[in-house]
Amino acid sequence: MRSYDEKRDFVRVELDSVISYGMLDDTDEEITVETLLDQKAILKNLSGRGLMFIADNEVVKESLIDIKVVPSNDLTRPLHARVKVVRVIKQRHGEGYEVGGVIQSMLDD
Repeated sequence: MRSYDEKRDFVRVELDSVISYGMLDDTDEEITVETLLDQKAILKNLSGRGLMFIADNEVVKESLIDIKVVPSNDLTRPLHARVKVVRVIKQRHGEGYEVGGVIQSMLDD
């Protein structure tokens, strides 16, 4: 019998990587990537459809954010995506917020 995690459409990969992210609003469409991605967080897991990270500051549920993951090696390409926030939970033990999101689109650099 398969475990619950194996029944997912996409395998969830556990990570512990620093990411940059930034909120979008109606005026952010023309802002450069460097200006927009002004927040840092720790990416905890990633799948073909979504991700979860730990942020110091609360992120608004249902908002759109851009995220960028730059790997520590040159063999893996950076991930730059637009994500819809679907879950924000204050961590019980420790500081910060658990933020879950669904990848809406992949972005070019």
